[in-house]
Amino acid sequence: MKSEICKKNYDLLMQRQINELKGKPKILLHSCCGPCSSTCIERLRQYFDVSVFYYNPNIYPKQEFFKRLENQKVVLEYFKDVNLKYLEYNENEFLSCVNGLELEREGGERCKKCFYLRLKKTAEYAKQNGYDFFGTTLTVSSHKDEQAVNAIGEEISRQLNIPFLYSDFKKHDGYKRSIELSKQLNLYRQNYCGCRFSLRRDFEVR
Repeated sequence: MKSEICKKNYDLLMQRQINELKGKPKILLHSCCGPCSSTCIERLRQYFDVSVFYYNPNIYPKQEFFKRLENQKVVLEYFKDVNLKYLEYNENEFLSCVNGLELEREGGERCKKCFYLRLKKTAEYAKQNGYDFFGTTLTVSSHKDEQAVNAIGEEISRQLNIPFLYSDFKKHDGYKRSIELSKQLNLYRQNYCGCRFSLRRDFEVR
């Protein structure tokens, strides 16, 4: 009960950030895949100049990485005013990051390390390339702990001195809308999170 009371409303915190915006700042939005990014981009592009950052060294196998990248490109062809940035596939970055946590349960400490890896790289790229904010699409998924994702983003924001956009994109039927857009754009929707370890358990199709 206590943990429920302590949970933050990150959707409300994002709305407060949006209400305080001046102009249309540039945001680098980390994206795990095209389907998840679709509803996030749709919501943010009226407030931000959005660029998508596809950085996912966790994805396995290599063919899956490129399949998801191609579907990400389809989404950005639909949202014509959104740019794509991505780094080449390098699973060793992820494996080094989670070394010793291979047997952790899905959603546990290994996943938090993975969130940190991807969000820190996003923040570093954003700061080096003149973005005003960084954020992530990870909170649209019901399989992701938005409390953990946002806490990690907040920590990295303090470290690197660049604003992090809070989010809980599941709210306001965000997940439902991602399914609708995926059908509309005929997107591939994966049935596992991405890494070789997540293949050990079955997921609902995201």
